[in-house]
Parts: sequence; C-alpha cells; structure tokens
Amino acid sequence: MGLAIGLTYDLKDDYLAAGFSPEDVLEFDGLDTVAGLEQALAGLGHRCERIGRGRELARRLVGGERWDLVFNICEGAWGRSREAQVPALCELFDQPYTFADPLTCALTLDKAMAKRVVRDHGLATAPFAVVAAPGDAAGVDLPAPLFLKPVAEGSSKGVTGRSLVRDRGELAATCRELLERFRQPVLVEVFLPGREVTVGIVGHGVGARVVGVLEVSFTEHAEAAAYTALNKDEYEARVAYRVLTDDPLAPPARALALAVFAALGCRDAGRVDLRCDAAGALHFLEVNPLPGINHVRSDLPIMARLGGMPYGELIGAIVDSARQRHGL
Repeated sequence: MGLAIGLTYDLKDDYLAAGFSPEDVLEFDGLDTVAGLEQALAGLGHRCERIGRGRELARRLVGGERWDLVFNICEGAWGRSREAQVPALCELFDQPYTFADPLTCALTLDKAMAKRVVRDHGLATAPFAVVAAPGDAAGVDLPAPLFLKPVAEGSSKGVTGRSLVRDRGELAATCRELLERFRQPVLVEVFLPGREVTVGIVGHGVGARVVGVLEVSFTEHAEAAAYTALNKDEYEARVAYRVLTDDPLAPPARALALAVFAALGCRDAGRVDLRCDAAGALHFLEVNPLPGINHVRSDLPIMARLGGMPYGELIGAIVDSARQRHGL
C-alpha cells in the first residue's frame, strides 16, 4: 500500500538567492535530486508532496499537517547539530521520518565525536587531535604526515590539496587557515596512505545490509591525497569508481562498516568511509547517516547501480526500513 510521503530538502538555489555563497551551499541539493527522488517514490506507488526546508516543515507541523512518512534529506544551514534539526522537529510532533535520529545526526557530523565513539567500541580509526585555536597546533603530538579538515562539515567541504601536511610549520599555517575560514575546530589525523573505500548500507538493526563496497581511486587529473571537494565536483574527470566483490579488501570493509553503522546508531541507509594504513589495515574515517541521494552522481546510488540495484529499488529499501521501524 502506498504512503503519503512529504519530502524535506535544502535547495541550493533558494539559499544562493538568499545571499549564501557557493561554498555555503555545497552540501545542499538541486531540483534534479528532488525530482529524481519524487519520481522514484511515485514509481513505487507512493504519493509525494514537496515540503522543502526545515522551517517550512515546522510551519506546517504547527499548523496540524501530517504525512505517513517524511523522507528527509535536509542538511540544515547553521551549527554542528544542523543535520539533527529536521529529525528533532519530527520527533517533537510525533511525525514518522526516514534515516537517523537527532542524536546520531548530531554525533556523526562532529567527526571527532564520532571517532571517539567508534574508538570506544574497539573499532580502528586513525589517531587524532582537535585544534580549536591557532595556539593548539603546537600541542599536537602526532607523527607526520597529517591530514586536516573542519571537524563538522560534509561533502568534503574544506578538504583540498593542502589538507595533507608534512611538517610542523605547515600544520600551524593550515590550521590557522581552516579556523579562520570555517570558524570551527580542525580535526587533525595521522594520514592513512592506503586504499580508500566507501561502503553503502541499507536497513536497520540486525536487518542492516551492505549495498556495495566502492573503491575510490584518482586519475592523473585529481588531487591525489584524498577525496576532496574538487574531486567530488569534477568526478567524471578526476575519480574512478570500482565496486569490490571478490577483492580481499571487501569482506573486512563490509564488517567494519556494519559495526560502525550499528555503533553510531545509523538506520535506513548510510555511507561509511574507510581508508587503509600503510600495512593495508582498514580504519574508519567518517560516516554519513544522511547519504547523498542524487540518482546520477551521489556515491550510494552509484555503488547500488554498479552492483545491479536500480535507483528505485534503493529508495524502496530505504522507505521499507523506515516503514518497518514506525510500524506503518
């Protein structure tokens, strides 16, 4: 039986028109993402209604409107808990919704907090430090090379060719630059030089399953140190994707990703990023409990498609997981 589904999303064009910069809206979606999602849901027999950003959802919930399910891809505009805003609104008004709850959304956006929880579960993650002020860089006691990024951004925002630093002077200068530019602490990690994979998962609890293990490698045109924002934006020229099936790296990647997914309380779908150290051992990088859902260029749909799972089937699996959780 089809559901009445409300779609919540942050449109890039809306925020650009309001005076936000292109970098500010890097995580937000275009109309093509909303239209693709809407079409997939309609194809599954659901009745869709566009709601829009979190403030519009709040207005309509206060006015008494409800849906069988809210399919939420809002990133939020401000604060390190911004991805938790729509889930919190839904819980406040007893409105069923997709994906992780407010606690998980807030926890995982702060990469250092997520790494602490993962580490406390006995799962591998690179040693790290957090630099909250320029003077903190002098106290970082980690061996170079190091990798730096803003502690609470998504879509590789702030990850550039300068993120890999090889000496103390470079560390201090890059920390200062990131602190000034993003006005939030900087995560400093021991650099992992090995292979990088991203693992897509759908479902929840014991029913969570891996959609695919996607290896991310770079062409000669890419910034080679990491999956930077520029590499993601120009992925057709800079990035090569390969779904791992029989590769020896695939089984431990699946196992680690599922363990992280459970430890951090993710549900319905998510994407876990992992990278190997010099010895080939996998370590947790970060998790996205609100994975990009663009039917053409987002990693989760890419790995599903390469693994033989059509976009509509992927969206259906997400809705089915949320439907089961809410008893719809």
